[in-house]
Amino acid sequence: MAAGALHRSIRTIQLHGGSNDSASTKEFGNSSLKFISKGFAVDVKFLSNRSRSFSHCKMHVIRAISSHASVVDPILSTSHVTTDFNQNTSIESSLILIRHGESMWNEKNLFTGSVDVPLTKRGIEEAIEAGERISSIPVNMIYTSALIRAQMTAMLAMTQHRQKKIPIIMHDESIQAKEWSQIFSEETIQQSIPVITAWQLNERMYGKLQGLNKEETVVKYGKEKVHEWRRSFDSPPPNGESLEMCSQRAVAYFKENIEPQLQNGRNIMVAAHGNSLRSIIMYLEKLTSQEVTNLELSTGVPLLYIYKHGEFLKRGSPVGPTEHGVYAYTRNLALYRQKLDEMVQ
Repeated sequence: MAAGALHRSIRTIQLHGGSNDSASTKEFGNSSLKFISKGFAVDVKFLSNRSRSFSHCKMHVIRAISSHASVVDPILSTSHVTTDFNQNTSIESSLILIRHGESMWNEKNLFTGSVDVPLTKRGIEEAIEAGERISSIPVNMIYTSALIRAQMTAMLAMTQHRQKKIPIIMHDESIQAKEWSQIFSEETIQQSIPVITAWQLNERMYGKLQGLNKEETVVKYGKEKVHEWRRSFDSPPPNGESLEMCSQRAVAYFKENIEPQLQNGRNIMVAAHGNSLRSIIMYLEKLTSQEVTNLELSTGVPLLYIYKHGEFLKRGSPVGPTEHGVYAYTRNLALYRQKLDEMVQ
């Protein structure tokens, strides 16, 4: 998987060099740090036996995570500093979920499903408004479905972010695609946010209903049957997916690819669809199959969750027109916003 975890064998690295100034002779004891090199996030534990010289200090690589997130945001990095590996520390990270803005088939009241159609003018405006709402919430990585309406929503939202970084879709579908999309400027990499696309986050496939007008479908199949297909958990439309089937692929992808990034302190935005996001929210909030079928998600309204202590805490509710009216900031988010304010001054 493009953003999956890559577990490397544990090894000890001997540091070479180092000056004799006060910075290099600081006593480290048993402590740890996290750094991100190009393509990898690495947790490191110092094993120094009270060594007085940095040049004799050994580092034990305890975890290496393969990732497209190859940059460290100087604003973000101060929020997740680990001072001692043995301490009971807790990483806090943000998860933003956005249902795409209105699509051209939403406007025409057609079943869209897996058909790849773009946003309307209103959908574009919704995506931009979504970006304004999350403009002071940190974002390290973006995941979208493989469908253009979700990708447009993510890209347009990030044009409003105060971080001013450029979202770049990572192409790993072939060796040539990887080679041709390489970036050779470290400065440019530092000003970029990787965007990972995944078909597993697509809207559920509506089978023979795709492209049909919803009102005409009711006439053809009956109101009760159409309602069952749209709002039940385990009844798929003809040749299509049920919400349960959509949930199996979306949640599996989230747990395998996105959740490990959150566990390692990265702040993630996911731009996807009504049913794939319902599935993920069902997992985050431990909803029942009945509760999830009653869950309504507005287009272009970002939901905020905080990952901490191994739990997902909902911190956002779509009740206001701006981020101040929507999101209950944690202390770390408030500090991040404060640093953004200071950069502007």
